[in-house]
Amino acid sequence: MYWEIIEKAFWSGIVGFGFATIFNVPYRLLLAIFVTSMLAGIVKFGTLYFNVNIIFASLFAASLVGFISIPYSRFKHTSPFVISIPSVIGMIPGYFGYQTLLGIMHLAIGHKTNSQDIDTLLFITHNAINMFFVLASLSIGVSLPWLIFREKGLKKIKLTNENDLM
Repeated sequence: MYWEIIEKAFWSGIVGFGFATIFNVPYRLLLAIFVTSMLAGIVKFGTLYFNVNIIFASLFAASLVGFISIPYSRFKHTSPFVISIPSVIGMIPGYFGYQTLLGIMHLAIGHKTNSQDIDTLLFITHNAINMFFVLASLSIGVSLPWLIFREKGLKKIKLTNENDLM
């Protein structure tokens, strides 16, 4: 059980590393992208193991990547999105997009009864909505630190008292 989560997280790290090399990310950031992708995989697959919805699991994982990428990007003098985008791109819901298009093709072929068409429309709608919300949760999760800390800017965040968060 735990080994399956760790194995999937490792492959998530490999996917993030691969996308980072495709996007020509500087070599000094590749290890950070591998680690953040792997941590995102641990969070996503760990929460999925406890029967959390894939939308919330993706949000938690992308939020973790977003919060990790800010201090590390400050340390490496780069944009946090250079670290966070390749780290979460492997979590894009290709399965739901594939199922949506497959349902659309089944609907276009026709030669079915009305009840089969309604079932196919429900299938298309379910997969399309899941795909949309997973994509939205990924973008919100990666952007969440910037939404929280945008007023003060990156260099002024100290978190020494409660007024630093406002």
